[in-house]
Amino acid sequence: MPAVQRFSAPRTRRREPALTPGAAGRKGPHKVLGAGAAAVVLLLTGCGAPQASLSAAAGPASESATATPRATPIAGTLCTAANGQQVSAGTTYVCTKDGSGRLVWLEAAESKRVTEKLAAAAAAKAATDQAAAEKAAAEKAAADKAAADKAAADAAAARQAAEAKAAQDAAAAKAAAEAAAKAAAPPAPVAPPAHVAPAVPGTNPGCDPNYSGCVPIASDVDCAGGSGNGPAYVSGPLQVIGRDIYGLDADHDGVACER
Repeated sequence: MPAVQRFSAPRTRRREPALTPGAAGRKGPHKVLGAGAAAVVLLLTGCGAPQASLSAAAGPASESATATPRATPIAGTLCTAANGQQVSAGTTYVCTKDGSGRLVWLEAAESKRVTEKLAAAAAAKAATDQAAAEKAAAEKAAADKAAADKAAADAAAARQAAEAKAAQDAAAAKAAAEAAAKAAAPPAPVAPPAHVAPAVPGTNPGCDPNYSGCVPIASDVDCAGGSGNGPAYVSGPLQVIGRDIYGLDADHDGVACER
């Protein structure tokens, strides 16, 4: 069996830094661990251990790395002051009212997009509401005008009907008054029968002796131009001096065929 060579780490004297009372407990274990690791390296080297093993053994012990804490994302979380801003992980967030009416944190670009979209929707709704209101007002105005025109037409028709009825009533009252006056008036006096002069034989032969002009003797004599049917006609005026046997004196004033 070959003899095992033992190597020891060269001892060098080095100056240790001064430690505070609290640091002595923390630095002590690492110092001991470093010396032991060097001894193991030397021992393995003497036994012909592989380089990888030597490297692994010689590696200094280190504490596990502490993970850097990440910033908690705030996008979409609730906020309280509209248009408020804060910066997280280098990103600016704005407190914005979303489509549901909640206040949430949004990135500045997203906040601008949402705000512009909601503003456009509100403007469109306002325009629609205004158009609807104007249409309703126009329809109401048209309906009011139609009602006013109908009322005016009805009033005019009622006025005309009242005027027509008043005219009829006045005409009826006038007719009744005339009838009453006529009924109350005394009867017209009857003219006494005209004196009939006896015919004088041989005087004005062919003419009726009851008239001062020549009235032919016939079965009937009428005034010329009148409505009589003859057969004989005479033109006047003529004086009735006897009996108006042909009825030529219509108003019984003694003058025949005045017109």
